[in-house]
Amino acid sequence: MTFSEILLKKLWRLSNKEIVMDEKIREATESVASSDYNSEKKNLKEFAVDALFIFTGCIAGAFASIGIMIPNGLTSGGITGIARILMGFCDISFSVLYYGLAILVLILALVFLGKREARNILLMTLLYPAVMFVMERIPSLILLEESDLILAAVYFAVFDGVSYGLVLMRGYSFGGADTLAKIVKKKFLPHIDLSKILLVINSCIIISSAFVYGRNIALYALIMSVISTKVMEFVMFGFDTKIVKVEVITSMTEEVADYIMTELERGVSIDSTVGAYTGVERKRLVVYCSPRESMLVKQFVAKHDEKALVTVLHVDTVWGDGFKAIDKE
Repeated sequence: MTFSEILLKKLWRLSNKEIVMDEKIREATESVASSDYNSEKKNLKEFAVDALFIFTGCIAGAFASIGIMIPNGLTSGGITGIARILMGFCDISFSVLYYGLAILVLILALVFLGKREARNILLMTLLYPAVMFVMERIPSLILLEESDLILAAVYFAVFDGVSYGLVLMRGYSFGGADTLAKIVKKKFLPHIDLSKILLVINSCIIISSAFVYGRNIALYALIMSVISTKVMEFVMFGFDTKIVKVEVITSMTEEVADYIMTELERGVSIDSTVGAYTGVERKRLVVYCSPRESMLVKQFVAKHDEKALVTVLHVDTVWGDGFKAIDKE
């Protein structure tokens, strides 16, 4: 074989390799482009679902306050109740008072709880009062033809519970008394359970409203709060118990565990599990929490590890630290 033939043969092989390489690069590029397109499509879909749930939740909550609570002289807990109390002393619209209180809570959250907590409530702080402001200017936006405190209390609680449930399902928060309770716990009462602090805050608001609107209205507010909470849990989780068991299998163990312990202030257990098909060992996190908190865990995991597996199980009861006293039942 002559030198020219050898050279041509090598050039031919090199040319074939370049063609194969170009083909592989093209396939890889198409794969990346397809992946980016699918990712953008998924993000757009998630954004659309978030927008639908949040806007619907805002409308339901705003209608509960503007169309039911205020026309019937009722009040509530949280910063809604504080705004109603202030209405008894000044001639300022409910939406403006609520907006001012929400901004104050946002500033307190930023100062005492950090940017992450402030980001969680920023959207609802701006959007929710704006929806109420618009509804206040719709003439005759009243649900009941005649004043009926029982019907008004029930329907307010239903609309309010639906509102909170829809928003919390997407991982967002109204802020309000929840955020105030977190601040009190972090700065003053770190050893007291967050739910107990929240109960005390809402109780103080409802009791205070009795001096402005009367004891009967305060008692209605208490009933409304209970019904609203049940409706919220139903919207988020269906007919369920108060406690659920959440199992998360993820490659981002530390991040998820840190979120559960710092943001939800729940204990978490970690063990190892091996996939029978893949033989790959992964970490499994187990936490007992409320249905609302389980949705927050799911939302956090979904944003950080799309390949994770999240399982939520109904639990009748849990005895032990942070739950029911094990030595009393």
